[in-house]
Amino acid sequence: MSLTNSELLTGQSASLQRIFTEDDLHQYNELTKDFNPIYQHYDIGLDNRDSRAIIPGLLVEGLISQVITDKLPRCACVLLQKEMIYYHPVYIGDEITAELTIVDINHDRDWVTQKVICFNQNGTEVIKGQVVIYVTGKVI
Repeated sequence: MSLTNSELLTGQSASLQRIFTEDDLHQYNELTKDFNPIYQHYDIGLDNRDSRAIIPGLLVEGLISQVITDKLPRCACVLLQKEMIYYHPVYIGDEITAELTIVDINHDRDWVTQKVICFNQNGTEVIKGQVVIYVTGKVI
């Protein structure tokens, strides 16, 4: 069920999980033409503890958008602002959970601010931030 702006409440939250695969990475590379070596070579990782290829932050942000579209508010929205801090890399094979919580609602403008936390299968926080969306209220 889609929620209208008047049905949204501060404190509501929703989450989704996804395992990022090598195929996801290849599709990202082809679509964006971003062939940064950090995503291509397993031996260039950000730290020496893990030799798996790193998943681009933009791809992980897609999971955040999916929570907005599929869960909360689950209606047509426009992303107005995003602020993200990437604490740890996401690697191929990681299961990432994106959890969004409404922290502010501007009913006059139909804007909703959501806190974003993404963590991996070990409970390590990989991304933290917030998004501001314009809620159209149109059912998708």
